[in-house]
Amino acid sequence: MLAALAAATPAAAQYVPAAAPVAATAELSAAAARLSMARAELSASAMRLAAPVAAFAPAAVAAPMLARPVFGDVLLETAPAASLQGDPGDSLYRAARASLNRGRYRDAGNQFRELRRRYPKSGYAANSMYWEAFALYREGGNDRLQRAAAVLDEQREKYPDATTAGDASTLAVRIRGELARMGDNEAAAAIAEDASDAAAPAPPSPDTPRTPRPSRPPRATSYARDRDCGDESDMKIAALNALLQMDADRAVPILKQVLARRDSGSVCLRRKAIFLVSQKQTDATEDILLDAARSDPDPEVKQQAVFWLSQVGTEKAVMALDSILSRSSDPSLQEKAIFALSQHSGGRAAAALRAYVERKDAPEEMREKAVFWLGQSNDAENPAFLRQVYSRTTSRALKQKILFALSQSHGRDNQQFLLDVARNKDEEIEVRKQALFWAGQSGSVSSADLSSLYATIPDRQMREQIIFVLSQRNNDAAAMDKLIEIARRDPDPELRKRALFWVGQSKDPRATQLLQDILTDK
Repeated sequence: MLAALAAATPAAAQYVPAAAPVAATAELSAAAARLSMARAELSASAMRLAAPVAAFAPAAVAAPMLARPVFGDVLLETAPAASLQGDPGDSLYRAARASLNRGRYRDAGNQFRELRRRYPKSGYAANSMYWEAFALYREGGNDRLQRAAAVLDEQREKYPDATTAGDASTLAVRIRGELARMGDNEAAAAIAEDASDAAAPAPPSPDTPRTPRPSRPPRATSYARDRDCGDESDMKIAALNALLQMDADRAVPILKQVLARRDSGSVCLRRKAIFLVSQKQTDATEDILLDAARSDPDPEVKQQAVFWLSQVGTEKAVMALDSILSRSSDPSLQEKAIFALSQHSGGRAAAALRAYVERKDAPEEMREKAVFWLGQSNDAENPAFLRQVYSRTTSRALKQKILFALSQSHGRDNQQFLLDVARNKDEEIEVRKQALFWAGQSGSVSSADLSSLYATIPDRQMREQIIFVLSQRNNDAAAMDKLIEIARRDPDPELRKRALFWVGQSKDPRATQLLQDILTDK
């Protein structure tokens, strides 16, 4: 917005303050959004965090992502458009597809079934069985679910190569899960059998000779391909999730067996299983997560386990997270451990973060992240600790993170500390300006405090910063009074121009009067 104003008013552009304070305003909003979103990750539905926050907050803590949603949207849910021109079933397929897309599932199921009855050799016949079963599943109810399962069994026998065969297998597992919850013992037994299959490693397949291929330059590994576990793994995970919802006491031990596997074919299963474990709080949940965090050979599984330990509010979990933070050399694991500790309300977790901040051998970036989260905590010891660390550190970046963290903690002592830093001529000018900016943004420093500070600081750069901070206080009469006073009477013409520029951006009627007075030499 400021840049647009400057561009629209070239003559006034030179009075716009440096971009850093403007960026800092955006960063404050971004940091607040980041905090909210990071905490939202603790819900079962949160799969990722917001975009990284720039200078004054650490990069967003990303929640572990699954290759595909575990048990929600893994199915085809929208029938593809008709594509077989001249096919006798084309018009009926179009009608059935329209009904499905409008949520008229009963009509859709009947129309897909009618398509096969009237045109058994249609190119749409094979996949129409999947869509009929899907429509029946969407309708719900025991009878329709039983019919849907029968239709899928028939599709598997008649059309094993149908393009919907993979999704049909996953849909069949989902239908059995629903039937099991309704008391169908046969479906429950099938689900338990499918889930148990996930715990056993697949038998090794014999090596087969490969046809030699010409050499190619190496390519970066595809993120999506790396996480595509295939239809068989998805079916096993769907079965595990169905069992978890139905009978956690039976599912959790099986999940534990899955996570104990170390064969190469189990990596994707373990990545999904750790999420499932985290969503069901049982007596075994904590130990399973701790074991995965400590010993799983896959970095992603370890990171997910550490992240989800943020939900386990025990001293044992805190001790484990502290140990991981202290000993790990993996930055991603360290970051998740810092976040997980920040979500624990006990004093032990805050003490662990404070101890980490003081470690001079720890990566500075990680220390900065710990400072950020200490600033978001309600622990009464944190502000005094951060003020002490500030006095001992020589790192400008760490100082700036501490200033931001203190501005988030509020309290008169913190605001006074920020003002003292702003006054301190021994500090770097940029650090002083940041302290002043965050003091002004905190809301605990009054416009009267800023006016008094203006009178006692002769440095022009700091006075420019005070003018800017005052200009950001919308609907603050005292701030506008000071800006008008500076614009009228300050002996420094450059400071008068800056104040005048910001007064001119206001809709306060006194701003208009000031401009008229200046133009008429009053």
